[in-house]
Amino acid sequence: TGSGKSLCYIVPIVDHVLRTGSGKGIKAIIVYPMNALANSQQGELEKFLDPQKTGNPPVTFKRYTGQEGSEAREEILKNPPDILLTNYVMLELILTRPREKGLVKSASDLRFLVLDELHTYRGRQGADVSMLVRRLKNSIDAPNLLCVGTSATMGGSGQDQQEVVSDV
Repeated sequence: TGSGKSLCYIVPIVDHVLRTGSGKGIKAIIVYPMNALANSQQGELEKFLDPQKTGNPPVTFKRYTGQEGSEAREEILKNPPDILLTNYVMLELILTRPREKGLVKSASDLRFLVLDELHTYRGRQGADVSMLVRRLKNSIDAPNLLCVGTSATMGGSGQDQQEVVSDV
């Protein structure tokens, strides 16, 4: 937490959107294991990407985790953002709900799929998320898709942690 690992994927995503143009569909989907992380990241993005505060060209982002009201969901469906913050359950629903198929179509040129806190997906849940990633890739046929997994949890402390990092 607070190590700055989000910048490792946010900066390239924002750079890509600025280079290719905003408003051309979803360019990045960031999947969080908990809504609290998506909420926190949304707050951070608001600090740096709000065009009214920065004066920079817009890079749009929206949270779509199931917490949003019906009006916010409708707005996202009508105007998909450049960056979609979600969780794996909602991503599954996006792929299976007929009403949300427009989001899948708008991600046909998806460049980044980020799974934050990758270490949380273990066992059956890990298998489910693995299949979800495969279904998404098959649904959008994005040949230039980059899949990114992040984790700040790699082992215990001291020597043990150094061995785990070196094994990776």
